[in-house]
Amino acid sequence: MADIIIYVGCGERGNEMSELLKEFPELIDPATGKSLISRTVIIVNTSNMPVAAREASIYTGVTVAEYFRDMGYHVAVFSDSTSRWAEALREISSRMEELPGEEGYPSYLASRLSSFYERAGRVAVRGSKEREGSVTIVGAVSPPGGDFSEPVTQASLKLAGAFWALDTGLAYSRHFPAINWMKSYSLYLEHLKGWFTENVADDWSDIRDKAVYLLHREEELKEVVQLIGADALQDSDRIVLETFRLLKDGFLRQNAFSKMDAFCGKEKQYWMLKAILAFYDSAVASLKDGVEIEKIVGNPVVERLLRMSEIPDDEIVSSTRGLIEKIEKGVG
Repeated sequence: MADIIIYVGCGERGNEMSELLKEFPELIDPATGKSLISRTVIIVNTSNMPVAAREASIYTGVTVAEYFRDMGYHVAVFSDSTSRWAEALREISSRMEELPGEEGYPSYLASRLSSFYERAGRVAVRGSKEREGSVTIVGAVSPPGGDFSEPVTQASLKLAGAFWALDTGLAYSRHFPAINWMKSYSLYLEHLKGWFTENVADDWSDIRDKAVYLLHREEELKEVVQLIGADALQDSDRIVLETFRLLKDGFLRQNAFSKMDAFCGKEKQYWMLKAILAFYDSAVASLKDGVEIEKIVGNPVVERLLRMSEIPDDEIVSSTRGLIEKIEKGVG
């Protein structure tokens, strides 16, 4: 968890920044119980300010982050957005009559982005007291028309270790957070696997891999469903679709206005995922035993799986274990 948050509004609209300054003091920080603004640094550069100031804004943010990092704090920097920063870089380069690169951006765009992201990391701070500090950089990229092939997005993808792809389709369908699970990825999986095994559960990686497989399997079936409908699929594929619905609506969807669902700890995530995959295994076994698919997908346990997010953290283990025991007896 970050000790200090630094938000850089790079080229943002002025009214959005004023709303942020108004709303942040009213938000309660779940970590401290105090106002969220008490451990937040906001660096604002509105769209009507000079482009030179826009270029300097993200460097200002990461420099402030390094200052707190050297004091032994863990700092998270949110730059919103690096696309508008790159546009300022393009305009300055044009005024200096430099040779343009792809889509008019300067040829050194990738190196400038690299020099920004490389300032993230964890360090052992020198001093009389041994301590560690870190800087985590999250850069928002807003490609025109959602085109991921444009230069800023491509340069960012080559540098960043993780990528969250926001999906307008999910947002329009009121599925939040609207993160596309097919396009998003993390390069830190192998580094974190041991930590999750030690601190969460021995089978965390296996459960995660199985859930990802089912998400990819649903993507393969999507085109077939659009052509012939879900009822024309094999019963085993219909179970995949039903499990995907549980993953999408019961696990990947969060309600920011719910006290129980706004924040989800690692243990709760594990048990929710374990219960959904237990349903998949039991459904496949019941289907082999001759149970009709309608009885499987119409089992009352499905609704309980969809509402697991509303279970308090201190009750999730006992509640989910009982649910899994019921599922393992059969869902037919």
